[in-house]
Amino acid sequence: MMSQTILIVEDEVAIAQNLCYALATDGFTPLHVSLGQAALDLLQTDQSKIALIVLDVGLPDLNGFEVCRRLRQFCQTPVIFLTARGDEIDRIVGLEIGADDYVTKPFSPRELVARVRAVLRRQLLPATVEAPIDQVPIDQVPERFELRADEARIFYYGNCLTLTRYEYLLLKTLIERPNVLFSRAQLMDLVWTHAANTMDRTVDTHIKSIRAKLKLINDQDDPIQTHRGMGYSITLA
Repeated sequence: MMSQTILIVEDEVAIAQNLCYALATDGFTPLHVSLGQAALDLLQTDQSKIALIVLDVGLPDLNGFEVCRRLRQFCQTPVIFLTARGDEIDRIVGLEIGADDYVTKPFSPRELVARVRAVLRRQLLPATVEAPIDQVPIDQVPERFELRADEARIFYYGNCLTLTRYEYLLLKTLIERPNVLFSRAQLMDLVWTHAANTMDRTVDTHIKSIRAKLKLINDQDDPIQTHRGMGYSITLA
């Protein structure tokens, strides 16, 4: 099996060297750059050879969040943020703009390698559902949702939703048990199974994003119910 290449975007040489060693020892091919722009240039040239990006937030040229925002315009390669910041808001921002995990310094290189493997395993699920929304007259489509788990697709009033991996898993969890109240902690355990340091507020952020996508199809309907202080449920009928 061909070794997977991990791009490390980190300006601290000692950290980068430790990560390169740990990744190489575990069978990966590490590739290191020190600047955010260098990473963007590399990915724009050939993103297909990069399996995952370890991205430091505190880079000397571009903020890591900005690097992630820019690369998400053309690249869906998974990203693990690496940062000295431990504030909850930073973790939420990182996940909102498309990161797959978040590791706070100081950390064990072996732990980060384990996180890399966990994220890559999750890539066995489709990262996004890219089918276009073909509008179907709502009055001709009686059911709200159609879950096609074997295709990892969800239809809403006959229209295929464009969902990120976590949006898909979150909505799927709700649909599979309609009218059941899930607490935020339960949804975290069921959906973000390998994402350590992920906060309950991430659930709220993803629910808000899903609702926005549902309203693009039917702005008169809101099937996701918010139970204030308790959690969320969904109604299918």
